[in-house]
Amino acid sequence: MGFSPSLFAFMSFLLSLSLFYLIFAGFFSFVHPLCHDDESFALLKFKESFTINQSASDDPSAYPKVSLWKPESGDCCRWRGVKCNEDTGHVISIDLSSSCLYGSINSSSTLFQLVHLQSLNLADNHFNFSRIPTAFRQLSRLTNLDLSASAFSGQITSVILELSNLISLDLSSNYGLKLQKPGLRSIAHRLTNLKELHLSGVDISSTVPNILANLSSLTSLFLRECGLHGEFPIGIFHLPNLRSLSVRYNTYLKGSMPEFNQSSPLEFLGLSGTSFSGELPRSIGNLKSLDYFRATECNFFGPIPSSLANLTQLIMLQLGMNGLRGSIPLSISRLVNLENLDLYSNHLSGTVEFDLFMKLKNLKSLQLSRNNISLLTKPSTNATLLKFEILTLGSCNLNGFPDFLRNQDELGLLDLSANKIHGQIPKRMWSLSKETLWSLELNSNSLTGFDQLPAFLPWTNLRILELSSNKLRGSLPIPPPSIITYSVSNNSLTGQIPQRICNLSSAFTLDLSTNYLSGLLPKCLGNMSESLSVLNLHGNSFRGTIPDTFSEGNELKMIDFSQNQLQGRLPRSMANCTMLEVLNLGHNQMNDTFPFWLGILPELRVLILRSNGIYGAMGNPNSSFDFQNMRIIDLSNNEITGKLPSQYFQTWKAMRIVDVKGLVYLQANESFTTLGSRFFGSYPYSMTFTYKGTERVYEKITDLFIAIDLSGNRFEGKIPEVVGYLKGLQLLNLSNNFLTGPIPSSLVNLTNVEVLDFAQNKLSGVIPLQLVQLTFLAFFNVSHNHLMGPIPHGNQFDTFSNSSYSDNPELCGSPLSNKCGNSRDSPPPPSTFEENQMSTSSFKFGWKVVVMGYGCGFIVGLVVGQIVFRRKYDWVMKTFAIW
Repeated sequence: MGFSPSLFAFMSFLLSLSLFYLIFAGFFSFVHPLCHDDESFALLKFKESFTINQSASDDPSAYPKVSLWKPESGDCCRWRGVKCNEDTGHVISIDLSSSCLYGSINSSSTLFQLVHLQSLNLADNHFNFSRIPTAFRQLSRLTNLDLSASAFSGQITSVILELSNLISLDLSSNYGLKLQKPGLRSIAHRLTNLKELHLSGVDISSTVPNILANLSSLTSLFLRECGLHGEFPIGIFHLPNLRSLSVRYNTYLKGSMPEFNQSSPLEFLGLSGTSFSGELPRSIGNLKSLDYFRATECNFFGPIPSSLANLTQLIMLQLGMNGLRGSIPLSISRLVNLENLDLYSNHLSGTVEFDLFMKLKNLKSLQLSRNNISLLTKPSTNATLLKFEILTLGSCNLNGFPDFLRNQDELGLLDLSANKIHGQIPKRMWSLSKETLWSLELNSNSLTGFDQLPAFLPWTNLRILELSSNKLRGSLPIPPPSIITYSVSNNSLTGQIPQRICNLSSAFTLDLSTNYLSGLLPKCLGNMSESLSVLNLHGNSFRGTIPDTFSEGNELKMIDFSQNQLQGRLPRSMANCTMLEVLNLGHNQMNDTFPFWLGILPELRVLILRSNGIYGAMGNPNSSFDFQNMRIIDLSNNEITGKLPSQYFQTWKAMRIVDVKGLVYLQANESFTTLGSRFFGSYPYSMTFTYKGTERVYEKITDLFIAIDLSGNRFEGKIPEVVGYLKGLQLLNLSNNFLTGPIPSSLVNLTNVEVLDFAQNKLSGVIPLQLVQLTFLAFFNVSHNHLMGPIPHGNQFDTFSNSSYSDNPELCGSPLSNKCGNSRDSPPPPSTFEENQMSTSSFKFGWKVVVMGYGCGFIVGLVVGQIVFRRKYDWVMKTFAIW
């Protein structure tokens, strides 16, 4: 039976129609629907709210992704950084990271009209310290939010907690952000789906709540430099999916390493700069996936576990600046993927052959400085020659420059400090890594000079050159213009400072102190570098005047020209040094009046003009804000006249503060980027100061040390009572002047004082008994005055010798041989204010009783007396008659 033509035609039509449909549907399945007009408009408005500024992004590869966002460019789903849903056409993802965006962002931004967004990345832009807008609550579908390194500030809004779908939250490197209300506990409680939580650099300032250990999905937790403190929950280490954990640089965060099991997925572990302590557990060898372990600047002790050799995936192992002891385990040679090994500044010991590290064929950074090891540096003939980028072998008992250095052409940092290397620096060093070397530290050896010293040192990218504490002779070596830190202190260099020093336009630290350099100071010193912060020429033989060339806007924080032969006036252009913290011109031949004009410098903390020719009266400050941060002033051994500067005592407000928060050293901090790495360094301030009558070198100056030394001048008149306002004082030296009058009792308020020296004056009156309450007083000298009366006793006063009181003829009592003429050498020390009040009350009560007793006795006496007198008249007359 055959098909009819009509049926065949109908079936052919259906077949063609189906084929057309399939082709049509397939074609349109590859065509994305156009972006919605309202979302395209919102994106363009968002773009227009910012300017493009290349400095708004730090990434070298940053570029403005929004530059091609234009209305005529068609479908916004095809714009750079924008992704749409393939079915609906709604914008679901925006990635504008490192797009050079600069400007503010707030809740009125059209960004928040894109309510279908699931992922938003605005990292590495500059939003002008905006607060995180509350309008984020409109983006309720967000699963990924990255606002890192984009200059947001203020308290993180609780609206973030409403984004319950978040899987990844990154607010790190916004150093003006705070997370306190809400805090970490609220995040862990509300955002239970989090896999990534990155808050490094955010000010959290709290403990780490245990509830964080309940985030079982967490794969990455970065809480670096957040002000965390207290005990770190050990349960966080055992989160089943945690691959990356960093709590670095939370100084007061305590904890210990737990026992690890073999199922731990940890790949990155960062504990550096915390207070973690204890021994490294043997079970650390179970972390088979660990790539990076950073635990420098902690409090770990004990041996390095040999089980570390099981971590064959390790790329970085940093255990520097701890208390680790014992030998370096030989098994460390099995870490064949290791690129960075840092064991710097521990208590490791023993003899180590350099061949041990030659087996680590990928090793580029090796840091062994400041241990007790003896390093045998000559490699065997069949050893693989490694190309190092960082090599620190300081304090490794080296007797010479290692032979393998001649083949190093990729070194960035070389530290051979504090060894036993002597003789000349060999000329082969001039060809060492000419283009890559950025730090060379040869300080604290016995180097005597340079073999064929070139006019300029050859390393074109050198940033740090440390040659201090050697025996270098000859002329001053000149580093390249790239230098940032240059120190040749404590050597025997001679000659003048070459004019070529003025080419160091990037210098931050210039330390030429304690040499035999001479001649005039170059005029460029005050303006040779816009970045120069430390200028130290202490302990040389420079003469002439200080150039008056300190330019406006300079960055100088420390100027030390002490112990030279400089003359003339202080240059008035020093008033341009608005960042100056320390000015030391002591032991020169300066001839000027007191530099009251320096009072405008808001940061000046230390002023030392001792042993010069400063003359005349100090006068009065121009305002109540002059020298408001002054902590140490030394004007001793000059020709200053007039009364003690009571009005200055009132302006030195920093001396009134008793700060017991902790030990902080005064120093200049520096940072720079070189070869893709960020370097941080510091230069601690130092000084020479007279303490307890002896000149003492302070290698570091604490923020707590507050001192006034006005000795050896011609001050006259009384010691003003306002000195007692300076409650933070630790040292007060007014000796060798012409002061008169009494020692003020207000000094009892100086509860931190350790030294009081009033010797060689014309003081009179008694030593205030209240001074016995100064329990920190370690040195007290009032010799060669006109004091009188008993010497106080009790507390520290029982420890002072005869010399503290000698040549005061009318003083009496122990320890002097001159007794006070009664049963006790001196009256008891006064009590505290409360005890005085009680004594006063007791005296009042006792006086009433005595009066009442006398009154009653008088009446009774009259009555009894009359009776006795009448009966015994003859006896009384015979016994008491006076006529």
